[in-house]
Amino acid sequence: MSKKKDGILQAIKFALFSFSAGIIQILSFTALQELPPMLGLSKLSYWQCHIPSLALSVIYNFTLNRRFTFKSANNVPVAMLKVAIFYLIFTPVTGWLGDIADKAGWNNYLIEALVMASNLVLEFLYQKFFVFRNSINTNDLAKKDK
Repeated sequence: MSKKKDGILQAIKFALFSFSAGIIQILSFTALQELPPMLGLSKLSYWQCHIPSLALSVIYNFTLNRRFTFKSANNVPVAMLKVAIFYLIFTPVTGWLGDIADKAGWNNYLIEALVMASNLVLEFLYQKFFVFRNSINTNDLAKKDK
């Protein structure tokens, strides 16, 4: 397969896995937004809902994209550390911006959707060109395709 076609296929797979990860993120975010008040507890802040839902989404998305999108056989702890570095920057920045938007009266679901959309694009580029750059198509699935 040509590099261009392979890159397009990677982007499509990444987007599909990211959308499924987004479902996990929005369901867990919604549960954290809606359940505490239903149980008579205080409403959680944007941050308190965003961080756990993001973590669940990241772990799921990383696992599927490493195996099926980038077909990488690289060292999992090293790759996950690289992804963690991305989120050490991305999370505070988007959380801070989300908190500002929340305090300005923006709908928390709109904030979460904007954060998720920016995450989709930035994380694909980061994983393709940094995390998995030298290990794309090196796992057992890639070897079977050859």
